[in-house]
Amino acid sequence: MNTTTTAEVSSPGTRSEFLLRFRNSSRWRPLEYLFWCLPILAYFLFGENYLLLSQIAITALFALSLDLIFGYAGVISLGHAAFFGIGAYTAGMLGVAGYGDPLLGLLVAAVIAGVVGFFSSFLLLRGNDLSRLMVTLGVALMLYELANKFTSFTGGVDGLPGVVIKPVLGYFEFDMYGKVGYVYAASVLFVLFWFARRLVHSPFGQSLRGINMNVLRMPALGVPVRHRLVMAYTIGAAYAGVAGALLAQTNQFVSIDVLGFQRSADLLLILILGGAGCLYGGLIGAIVFVVANYLLSDLNPEYWQFWLGLILVLVVLFARGGIMGTARSWLDSRRRAKLSATAGQTGGQA
Repeated sequence: MNTTTTAEVSSPGTRSEFLLRFRNSSRWRPLEYLFWCLPILAYFLFGENYLLLSQIAITALFALSLDLIFGYAGVISLGHAAFFGIGAYTAGMLGVAGYGDPLLGLLVAAVIAGVVGFFSSFLLLRGNDLSRLMVTLGVALMLYELANKFTSFTGGVDGLPGVVIKPVLGYFEFDMYGKVGYVYAASVLFVLFWFARRLVHSPFGQSLRGINMNVLRMPALGVPVRHRLVMAYTIGAAYAGVAGALLAQTNQFVSIDVLGFQRSADLLLILILGGAGCLYGGLIGAIVFVVANYLLSDLNPEYWQFWLGLILVLVVLFARGGIMGTARSWLDSRRRAKLSATAGQTGGQA
């Protein structure tokens, strides 16, 4: 985080330098353009796996929602599937009631999940990390049991049947191969990623990084810590609601496992694998996790979870910052070595 004080930024020269650095940090880099070419290539290269590609896009958006809360704001959650499930059931019930417009479902799911996240944040932000884990887990378990009890609305363990989703924009109807579903999910992921990227590179996002690094110092700099955390938690909940709605719309079915603890646990593993505190970490972690699940379960149906667990253990032992953290460390070491070599050559010539 930039530690420039308010007094320093107030001077014209320093302010212009600060704004220049800020604009440079928010610019899209060549590797980012290359990364977003991958979904387009996947559409043409993996035409037989559109359903798997849709799952990757939805999981990536779900991971992005937790990264905003955990990776940037430092608020740990073990029940983030609660908002995912709220979004899924919202879109599913709209489809059952005859209001199956996809964009309307995404909007309503985001609003309802965001409202629940807003009100639950006041309870969540009272304690420390351990109490937050217990509260988030407790909320998710309560919602799971409520969904299991009110079978007339949710279908219980049998799932929510009769979900009918209208064509996207009135023209593109969801097909059984998942082609439209993948393009739809990937497009929503990109739009929300673009917004999240703008958010984390804004002063609001920088303040979240500061809160994560040193929560005691930020109030002295005039940052309303509680207000910022509530906003971050609300936005993360809304993102998770959209991810759940995408799952319900592309599958046209909602099962009770969208509220399950396993989904929240997998999400934390994805962030650990990809690297928290970096938007691309959640996306890369989702790709690796879903593809590893798919390949390992196909190669070794009985013991595939053992190999997945082994991969995660190796990542924790040898790649503490996840895939993105390790890549950053490697690039930083290369940059330092290059600077040292340049300095040595300059000194030798002098």
